[in-house]
Amino acid sequence: MPDHETNAVAANRKPWSGGGREDLTAAVRRLIASSVTSTATPEELSDAAKRIAALADELDRSVPTPGAVPTPRFADHPIQPEGAATLAAAMPFDMIIGSCNPVALPITVEFEPPKAIGRAIFTAPYEGAPGCVHGAALAGAFDMMLTAANVLANGAGPTVQLSIRYLKPTLIAEPAVFEAWVTRFEGRRTHSKGQLIQGGVITVEAVGEFVKMERSQVASMHRREDHGPSARVHDADG
Repeated sequence: MPDHETNAVAANRKPWSGGGREDLTAAVRRLIASSVTSTATPEELSDAAKRIAALADELDRSVPTPGAVPTPRFADHPIQPEGAATLAAAMPFDMIIGSCNPVALPITVEFEPPKAIGRAIFTAPYEGAPGCVHGAALAGAFDMMLTAANVLANGAGPTVQLSIRYLKPTLIAEPAVFEAWVTRFEGRRTHSKGQLIQGGVITVEAVGEFVKMERSQVASMHRREDHGPSARVHDADG
């Protein structure tokens, strides 16, 4: 940001997904992978850390000042179930599928009604036990995959409960396919299921419950002045 721009001006700017953001994200993803796989010497790693820190300092000068209202980093339009690209485009900074978030999982979402299909090859940064995908990464992926199925069925909203059953290890560097679908509606509650298939074997199963909310309600969930942390989700039933 130019020197003459103040923090107040920067605070009014909204991070968006264009203008090199995805290129930056791709570069940071490479750094994340290298940080857990590189066999460089301690001296080389220390030198790299200093240069990376200098770049981070440069970018920090354009970070908006935090305020009471979160800085918008998502698309303003509603998510419609016409295609998977719409879902990803509406959530460019999402920590699971965001193309502009370097910690996002290497998963792509497709719609094959009535199912949402996710395809992924997990890499070293998502490893838990040696050679295996970390269970937390898989749980996060299922939260998004069940949400995608809910979008397809016009029943999307915040997660109320997510149950994961790990049947077999899911392996790093091997193709994996997620499948998710809605099983039933109960009032404003949406119930969904999912499974992960790798090498023709189901390795993980998931069951989730969600509460259907309008986008405006989701956008105001950060306001907790009158209720406890979970009140917004529970109050949505009526």
